[in-house]
Amino acid sequence: MKKIGILYGQENTFPQAFIDRVNRICGPDVLAESVMIDKAVQGGVAEYTVVIDRISHDVPFYRAWLKDAALRGTAVLNNPFWWSADEKYFNNALALSLDIPVPNTALLPAFVQPDNTNARSFRNLAFPMDWEGIFKYVGFPAYMKPYAGGGWRDVHYISSREEFFDVHQQTGRETMMLQAEVKWEEYYRCFCIGARHVHIMPYHPGLPHAERYNANFRPSPALAALIKEFTISLNRMLGYDFNTVEFAVQDGVPYAIDFCNPAPDADPQSVGPKNFEWFLEHSAQYALERAMAAREDEMNLRWGIFVTGAAARNPE
Repeated sequence: MKKIGILYGQENTFPQAFIDRVNRICGPDVLAESVMIDKAVQGGVAEYTVVIDRISHDVPFYRAWLKDAALRGTAVLNNPFWWSADEKYFNNALALSLDIPVPNTALLPAFVQPDNTNARSFRNLAFPMDWEGIFKYVGFPAYMKPYAGGGWRDVHYISSREEFFDVHQQTGRETMMLQAEVKWEEYYRCFCIGARHVHIMPYHPGLPHAERYNANFRPSPALAALIKEFTISLNRMLGYDFNTVEFAVQDGVPYAIDFCNPAPDADPQSVGPKNFEWFLEHSAQYALERAMAAREDEMNLRWGIFVTGAAARNPE
């Protein structure tokens, strides 16, 4: 019996819907269920063939448990080793290497020194930094946001250098980045599963959360094809099984804004029933695909071509 587990947190809709969908279509030799951990000890055999991870980014205990499960042979979606290392600033640099347009972005040191450091810990960091050079490169208005994390947490709109310094000192020990504003005419959020399946959703980040997927623009066929190409290229490079990519379109050019969302929002109350159904069905089918392909002699973790060194760019 192959078991597909899902590890989740505060979600109340997608996890059970995913379990029900897999069990409806899987046949007698596969079972989907919620992961339940009553002890975590080293050694032993894998309990699950596949585990869908939607919470370990917030719970270090789960992240460590998943890495051990991967060592035992479980296919963990997404790869917990890469997800532990990835962040948004690196993603932007990676997109540039693929010739995918991104806003000009600068990395900012934390305003408050991390615990267990002192002035000698920063002897390789110029003080003051070349703020004028940074401002010239990025420009204003701009967004200040954490270099890692998601959900629009701690994102600040910055209109001037004076506002920059005022906001930066409020960010405490958080490492931030400053990113140029894209004055977009259209905005799209894309589900991507298995670095193959892409679902493009019109999205308006300025609307209330429950209304953001009700945007009234639609991509032209050429724009949709380019967005799909960029989405697949980024996810093949990063190696994510599940992710979302956001594009702000200015003058017909799709700028990749955010593509480090390996546990994307899948609540039908926010994404809408049609988008939810697409994500649910493709998630269930992909989990089954990975479960049925599992072999002891095959790699159970998906690694991006940035790590493996394979040729980058072609979707197929």
